[in-house]
Amino acid sequence: MNPLFQQMASQTTSNTINNNGFMGLVQQFQQFKQTFTGDPRQQVQQLLNSGRVTQEQYNNAVQMANALQNVLK
Repeated sequence: MNPLFQQMASQTTSNTINNNGFMGLVQQFQQFKQTFTGDPRQQVQQLLNSGRVTQEQYNNAVQMANALQNVLK
């Protein structure tokens, strides 16, 4: 599983995001963003098509991303 998804899933599962955990997640995302190349939508579609990510995992990730986007605005 993608390290970013793992971090997000562990944060959601625990139902408590302390400042260090949240800041660590933000830092990991910033590092990921700096090294990511290509079209994100195409990459996600490839993950779905290959079965490496299920539709449920994708939907959960979208929900988490939307929540983070609202927090980081």
